[in-house]
Amino acid sequence: MKPVKDIKLDKDMNTDKLVRELYESGGFTAKKLGVGVDILETMMKEKDCTTFLSFPACIISTGTRGVIRELVKRKLVDVVITTCGTLDHDLARVWKDYFHGTFDADDKDLYKKGINRLGNIFIPLECYGTVLEEKMQPILEDLFNVKQNWSTKELIWEFGKRLESEKNGKESIMYWAWKNKIPIFVPGITDGAFGSQLWMYYQEHRDITIDLFYDEQELANIVFDAEKMGAFIIGGGISKHHVIWWAQFKDGLDYAVYLTTAVEHDGSLSGARLREAVSWGKIKEKASYVTVEGDATVLLPLMTSAVFDRLL
Repeated sequence: MKPVKDIKLDKDMNTDKLVRELYESGGFTAKKLGVGVDILETMMKEKDCTTFLSFPACIISTGTRGVIRELVKRKLVDVVITTCGTLDHDLARVWKDYFHGTFDADDKDLYKKGINRLGNIFIPLECYGTVLEEKMQPILEDLFNVKQNWSTKELIWEFGKRLESEKNGKESIMYWAWKNKIPIFVPGITDGAFGSQLWMYYQEHRDITIDLFYDEQELANIVFDAEKMGAFIIGGGISKHHVIWWAQFKDGLDYAVYLTTAVEHDGSLSGARLREAVSWGKIKEKASYVTVEGDATVLLPLMTSAVFDRLL
């Protein structure tokens, strides 16, 4: 039996010390957060472990984008799997600003003003669809003049490469993925503005193709070549599923940390705790894993900062 200890705050507290205090407090999500940081530290330290990072697009509309960027920039992850909207927000914010808003805004009024609301983030039309069409179409013309068949990983790296000369290009996740040769895979590439721009280009260039099988082959090679596998999974949906789906072909993940706000009782993948994935062989029976319930815009910076304190 391990005694519960009171959290002690002092002026010399850094994030790592705070997380250790949260763990020792024994309470609820606080302890899970501490366990999660321990697992992340082990996973990222282990040289033979291939580390996957998955997340949905919504957090990239917020300043949490900076945390994801740092994980990629500092090479603490080996593979990224995400959704199409991540590309939308990551690119759009290179060229335009998003703005503070409120959950309680009048959405009818926002629609009349040409402002999209994503939670409490306001995104004017000119900062999203308009700027993406203006900037993306010339790049697509350049790329498809070179060849007509691209995987999502190849396209993303090419866009990242072209951000090097942009004023805010180095704030982009895609830029650092290209720079550090960390693959980003987007299995649902048509489900967002980036995919819509591909489709629009396709209207007058019927010979172009997006080769998802090439992506899957690269993922297969990564998985089958891995000695061990770990995953930092933020949110559910296709990005989460694609990681654990591929993990089952290697007898499951050795390490996993999952951040979620979804409920379990509806049977959804997003709500499914990691223990459920053990029954599918997507996480090993003896794996180190934890599900941490809470908002990723709070938990992710806190946990990542603690990992940085330990590793860097």
